[in-house]
Amino acid sequence: MPNIKSAIKRVKTSEANRQHNVQYKSAMRTAIKSFNTKVEEKDVEGAKVAFVAATKKVDKAATKGLIHKNKAAHEKSRLSKKLNTLEA
Repeated sequence: MPNIKSAIKRVKTSEANRQHNVQYKSAMRTAIKSFNTKVEEKDVEGAKVAFVAATKKVDKAATKGLIHKNKAAHEKSRLSKKLNTLEA
């Protein structure tokens, strides 16, 4: 545990930031999982709605710096490929 006042503040703020990051990343993963379940159930309309939500969450995580922009592009590409195969 740090003794210096500024270091104590830094520990508190970094923990708060970590909690926010965990929250955003968890929301992203949950959105992706819900999209995947809609695809497995072959629910086209539900999958479209879940796809929009999942891409929003992935973009948000990339903007916040939680995931790399290339990983975000990879995830969105993977999701759109699943959606296109479902629609076909």
